[in-house]
Amino acid sequence: MKHTKKSVTLEAGTEAEVRRVAGERGISAFVNAAVRQQLQPARLRHLLEEMEAESGPIPEAVRNEVDALPWPG
Repeated sequence: MKHTKKSVTLEAGTEAEVRRVAGERGISAFVNAAVRQQLQPARLRHLLEEMEAESGPIPEAVRNEVDALPWPG
């Protein structure tokens, strides 16, 4: 997998906690995983927008049925 190098700015306390959790050499992997996790909801929103554009909005009854389901776990 190809990698690119970027500079990021973190709050001092956040940076210190990342170092403690990820270790000096694991910071890039830790940040990469966090960014991937943050991107997932945006990808899902985009997919939903595409599906709604193609098929129309989700019916209210279906939304209510899904909202009533318990969260797994």
